[in-house]
Amino acid sequence: MTLSLAQLFRAAVMIAALLGLAALAPAARAQVNIDINQGNVQPLPIAIPSFLGQGGDAELARNIASVVEADLKNSGLFAPIDHKAFIEKITNTDVPPRFGDWRIINAQALVTGRVVRQGDGRLRTEFRLWDVFAGNQLDGQQFFTDKNWRRVAHLIADMIYERLTGEKGYFDTRVVYVDESGPKDKRVKRLAIMDQDGFNVRYITGGDELVLTPRFSPTSQEITYMSFGRAEPRVYLLNIETGQREVVGNFPGMTFSPRFSPDGQKVIMSLQQGGDSNLYAMDLRSRATTRLTDSGAIDTSPSYSPDGARIVFESDRGGNQQIYVMSSSGGGAQRISFGEGRYSTPVWSPRGDLIAFTKQSGGKFAIGVMKPDGTGERILTEGFHNEGPTWAPNGRVLMFFRDQGGGPKIYSVDVTGRNERRIPTPGFASDPAWSPPLN
Repeated sequence: MTLSLAQLFRAAVMIAALLGLAALAPAARAQVNIDINQGNVQPLPIAIPSFLGQGGDAELARNIASVVEADLKNSGLFAPIDHKAFIEKITNTDVPPRFGDWRIINAQALVTGRVVRQGDGRLRTEFRLWDVFAGNQLDGQQFFTDKNWRRVAHLIADMIYERLTGEKGYFDTRVVYVDESGPKDKRVKRLAIMDQDGFNVRYITGGDELVLTPRFSPTSQEITYMSFGRAEPRVYLLNIETGQREVVGNFPGMTFSPRFSPDGQKVIMSLQQGGDSNLYAMDLRSRATTRLTDSGAIDTSPSYSPDGARIVFESDRGGNQQIYVMSSSGGGAQRISFGEGRYSTPVWSPRGDLIAFTKQSGGKFAIGVMKPDGTGERILTEGFHNEGPTWAPNGRVLMFFRDQGGGPKIYSVDVTGRNERRIPTPGFASDPAWSPPLN
């Protein structure tokens, strides 16, 4: 049986998943029908020459190809080949490339593209994805835009990623976070939003009120967050596109960690009354509030499972911070964390297969994952102060923030724990939250 490039790549990823090195989508594994005796996914060599463009659009075409290349490289699954090694110079994207020239430099996939200025001023960006060894085209598409060329590049990267791995990409997404400035004892905190690669930063609150724990809706470009601008903390809903803001409600005592339900119709949060903190769910249509826990302890940081049937949260009901799972309607809770140290900020993966958490033990803060029943705990990264994991919508990559003493910064790491990198931000940054796909 002859296998295509995409099938071989998916097979390698599948074997790695079975060995606990990766956790890719079941749909990708189902397409594989051959055993391959390798358990470690090596990044796929891919060639991405500069896209073609005329006149003033030539630089823009090169920039689009560069963003596509950076997205794929940053995923850890692709190894773009140095342009200096290229033998063929692509001059016409309508003609198949000389595959032999690309085989010599060990390119297994090739991306070609061009940018054409339309009569109405819009840009048409085309790309083609080639299987070098099979000598055929795997995919191709065109996009039209007025000015948002970076988003076009992310969309192209998503299509290439999905075609070769069998799982959805995550490049056409955004991240909301807390921008921090000023001295440590007088930090100004305002909400900011950026593309997942750190570009196109935009500030969405003015810094005149303290903001905490922004969280995206899984179904829309809407966030919920806490504000301490008045005497009592408030939970807000903010539409990213329109800037419209509304109060979810005024609650007595302190409010913590609001987060949406999977359908975007509820917000779950913890409310402090006296020395206790319990979980509540609010229906955003009726504004009816339901109490979910009554433990006489501090229950906080709730997160729904993707099907909405269960909730994971942290609680000190057993003496110190641990992770518990219960029905989304309340009732008895099952403890799932049993390692040494304290566990906090649990977040359910969009796939439902893992729960990410922060773990504090031995003076270190770690970001880890475990299965919903508590088995299979793995530490992905640890350091002086790591906290606040958030999942990419495809469930393969996490972002978190790390403060090594100077101020917090945002990092990403995949579920293998082998592809950690810093996400650039203009200033200090904490508490990231990943959006659903924009498209």
